[in-house]
Amino acid sequence: MSLQQPSVADIDASIIADLEAAFSQTIPLLPRSFQRVLAKVIAGTFITLYKYGGFTFLQMLPQYASTEETTINGKIIIPLVQYGRLVGAGDPSGATRAEFDITVTVTEQTGALPINSQLLGATNGVTYITLAAVPLDAATVTATIRAVSDQTGGGGRGTIGNLNVGDVVSFANPLPNVATDAVVAAEVVTGADAEDWEVYRGRVVDRFRAQPQGGAYVDYRDWAELVEGIVNAYPYTGDPGTVEVYSEATPESSGDPDGIPTAPQLAAVLASIEVNEAGLATRRPVSSFVYSLPITRTAFEVTIVDLQAPDLPTLKTKVEEALTQYFLSREPYVAGLSLGKRRDRITNAAVAGAVQDVASAYSGVFQSVSMRAVGNPVVLMYSLDKGEKAKLDSVIYS
Repeated sequence: MSLQQPSVADIDASIIADLEAAFSQTIPLLPRSFQRVLAKVIAGTFITLYKYGGFTFLQMLPQYASTEETTINGKIIIPLVQYGRLVGAGDPSGATRAEFDITVTVTEQTGALPINSQLLGATNGVTYITLAAVPLDAATVTATIRAVSDQTGGGGRGTIGNLNVGDVVSFANPLPNVATDAVVAAEVVTGADAEDWEVYRGRVVDRFRAQPQGGAYVDYRDWAELVEGIVNAYPYTGDPGTVEVYSEATPESSGDPDGIPTAPQLAAVLASIEVNEAGLATRRPVSSFVYSLPITRTAFEVTIVDLQAPDLPTLKTKVEEALTQYFLSREPYVAGLSLGKRRDRITNAAVAGAVQDVASAYSGVFQSVSMRAVGNPVVLMYSLDKGEKAKLDSVIYS
């Protein structure tokens, strides 16, 4: 049985039919007839109840729970976030503001650079402020700045505030004793965008499917992925009494295109496995010693022989995009934790199939495809090891 929501016209017609049956007469067709006006009013009430009932039913399922603020009896909630809190997935990760050390040229060594001095990024137009007063006692001094405002109204949060070493930021208002332009010397905090709602929904649903079990593989994965910026974790049993947890970070949070976590992120993973949100050691079994390790990323080289197509440059671009996605989708296997088809095996047949799919769409043909991990011989199949992920290094056309 499926719940089909009727239209207002359907409900209106049903009420008219019931009234005609009750009165044993035909209701006048005039649009302002009392019974017809009453039927439309009642139909409007019923359709409202249908909509509220349908909305309420969907909130019972985390796969469809709303991500909008909803007021119920004076309480403002976001249904999906409430589910996340209930099962221990926490709130969605918020956006972070970028911070940098900048080198400021001093024109006269006296006084201090004030706190909250405003600067503008030359490449992104984001507004930054200095986080502390800095004495102007050298030819150049170092100040730390943080993104606080941007053109989109996001308060400088997210990747929009990121800069590269060597980029120029300029004081919004000329200040005494310092040059107008300063140069980014080092990145302190990488700006990261807020977690996408559907990514968060996936975390919540996964947590529903895999309830905590006091130290099972799924627990170590979930504890690790609570850390901001960590998107995947792969736990394994190591030497007797030890657990090895390999973590993958977002490129934005780690500053590494391969998602290799930073040392502070690995330390945060270990801390998350040790204690809960309240600071109590209720997670890691006392008999387990945990190693917090980064993933590794193995590069693959693909050789395509005699690739031909009417529009060969476009076909090559699409082939490389498809292969990039294929290799990035591969991940190590964890017994009892990895669901669905195994993705730790990279086969020559699958790589050739990815090329074939794209070539067919662009009327292309080729003779053969081969692959190899960079620095290794050509193989028909490669199995990813513990904590090992893959990426495309290059495509060779011969």
